[in-house]
Amino acid sequence: MEPRIVVPQAFLDMPRWWHEGADWLAALPDTAAAICRRWDLRLDGEPQHGSNALVFPVRRGDQCLALRLTPPGQEVTDQVAALRFWDGRGTVRLEAADPAAGAMLLERLAMDGSLRALPIGEALAVLGAMMRRLAVPAPSSVPSTAEIVATRAAALPSDWERLGRPFDKAFLSLALDAAARLAESDGHLAVDGDLHSGQVLRGTREEWLTVDPVLLRGDIAYDLGRMLWTRLDELPDIRAGFDIAVSAARLDAARARDWVVFRAIDYWLWCLSHGLTEDPVRCERLTRVFA
Repeated sequence: MEPRIVVPQAFLDMPRWWHEGADWLAALPDTAAAICRRWDLRLDGEPQHGSNALVFPVRRGDQCLALRLTPPGQEVTDQVAALRFWDGRGTVRLEAADPAAGAMLLERLAMDGSLRALPIGEALAVLGAMMRRLAVPAPSSVPSTAEIVATRAAALPSDWERLGRPFDKAFLSLALDAAARLAESDGHLAVDGDLHSGQVLRGTREEWLTVDPVLLRGDIAYDLGRMLWTRLDELPDIRAGFDIAVSAARLDAARARDWVVFRAIDYWLWCLSHGLTEDPVRCERLTRVFA
């Protein structure tokens, strides 16, 4: 008799489900059970979750795997494509996928063992090395960092006005100047557009492996700002942390600085437009260091 699949209450209470996803959540136990039957899986422990994905430890024969379930959509399709592209190079290995069901079967990593457990200096060294490890020639069909920065730069002045000019115009000018330089890129390397301490877990095949990657092409320094602002409160010396990541990833320091400044100011405005209060302060601190 199959064990009853129970969705953790903490997952059901996530804010993202307050206005959407009720039908998907209601069907989730049956969906998980059906996928386990189809892929010949048996549950092997309690599930873990983030804000929008539920991950069950499972076994198939002697294999220890993880079943990840999230609402289906373009994000799942893109993530499956990203994992197939990197094929285990610095990323969790994809064993099977059903994007229409929002399901991925993955090699099992230490589900509670992310880079957040390491001191920030050590974590930044690992993240920098991971940026370089993932930097293989990318498909021309995926979005480029140059296109992304150009699109966002065009929107920044109106966002700044709409939000009541929330910071000195000199910061806006700083972001636009950086964007002009960053948009001039013909980079062709693969970039993970969502790389930070919480997205890198301990593995066995490799010591550290990336999960939930977003495949872009262009400048691999694209997400350096996020690596810093997600753990900024732990950084006693922001410039020293920047230098650690830049050295480990073998980046051009001036271009990396431009990415940190642009992404921090862009995120600053996004946070304000969504009512966040703590991250705008971090973005300001980060920007002032490199202004």
